[in-house]
Amino acid sequence: MSRPGPVRYAPATRRGTVIATLAVVAAGVSAFHHTVPNSPGRLGSLVESFLPWTGLVVVLLLVVALVRRSGLAVVALLLPVAVWVHGFGGLLLPASEPASDGRELVVVQHNVSDENPDPEGTARALAASGSDLIALEELVVPALSTYEEVLGVRYPHHTVHGTVGLWSKYPISEAQLADIRPQGIEEGWSRGLRAVVRTPYGEVAAYVAHLPSVRIGAGGLASARRDESARALGALVRGEKVRTVILMGDLNSTVEDRGLAPLTSQLNVAERGFAFSFPTAFPVARIDQVLARAATVDHIRTLPATGSDHLPVAARVTLDATGRYGLSGGSFLPGAGHAWYG
Repeated sequence: MSRPGPVRYAPATRRGTVIATLAVVAAGVSAFHHTVPNSPGRLGSLVESFLPWTGLVVVLLLVVALVRRSGLAVVALLLPVAVWVHGFGGLLLPASEPASDGRELVVVQHNVSDENPDPEGTARALAASGSDLIALEELVVPALSTYEEVLGVRYPHHTVHGTVGLWSKYPISEAQLADIRPQGIEEGWSRGLRAVVRTPYGEVAAYVAHLPSVRIGAGGLASARRDESARALGALVRGEKVRTVILMGDLNSTVEDRGLAPLTSQLNVAERGFAFSFPTAFPVARIDQVLARAATVDHIRTLPATGSDHLPVAARVTLDATGRYGLSGGSFLPGAGHAWYG
C-alpha cells in the first residue's frame, strides 16, 4: 500500500492573489468612481452614495490577509488605504479652532418627519442647540404650530413655504418659494425656499430644500426626480445675487453622488465630520447636508436623536467677505407661505 504524499500548500504569493486583486478593485472604484457608468439603474450614483464604506471593505480584506499570512495582499491593501485616506481621511480630523474674527454661524438641519410622535420635544431639543439658523423639512399641520410656538421663543424670525421652514436669530427678508418641483409632480408640491438673513456679518442667502426621495429596487437606484430637482436648485443658486449662500436640506443623497453635482460643483461641502444622519436606527449615510458659497463649512456633526427617522446635523460655517454680485440664470417664484421678519 502506497503512503499518502505530503500535504502541499499554495505558495504565499498565490494565496494572496485574490485578496490583492480585490484590493486593487476597491482602490479603483474609490479613486475613479466617476467612471462607473450610471446605466443601467444609476449604478454610478449608487456606488458613490456608499463610498465611505469602502474603508470597511479594506478592513475586512486586511483581516483575511493577516489570517492567511499573505504579504502580497497586505502590501496591495496599502493602495486602497491610501485612496481612502486621501478621499475621506480629512473628515476624521478634529474640528479646527473657531475663526479669530468671529465671522461664524452655527446652523442646524433636520428632517423632523411628518410622522414624528413628539414635535414639541424635537423643537425643544433643536432650540437647545443654540444655533443661529434652523432649517426643517416635513413640516405638516398640526405639528407646524408646535414648532412655531416652541422655536419662536429663541428664534423670533422665521419663514415657512410648503413643508420646509427656516428659523433665525437674525432678521429675515425676501422670503420666497424656491421652485424645485420636478415635472410630473402635482402643483401643491412645495419643498424649497429662499430667504435673505441679515446677519451681523452681512447678508446671507439661505436656502432650505427637500429633494425628492430615492428608492433602491431590482432595477437599481430610482433617482431621476431627485436629480431633476437638484438641477433646478443648482440653477437658482447659480443665479443668486447675494454673494454668501448657505444651503441646508434633506438632499436625499451624499455629497459624493454625481446626482448632486449641480450643487457640489459650485458650493463648498463639509471639511470635517462624517455625520451620518439616516436612518436613525443605524445611520449609514449623510443625506442631510449643509453646503455654502463664499463660506467654509468647517465641521459637521450629528445631534442626539429626536422623534424623527433622521438625525439632526449641526454645522459651523465661517463666512468670507460679504457683498452682492450678479450672475445669470435662476428665478424665484412667490408662493404660498408666510414669514415673520421681526
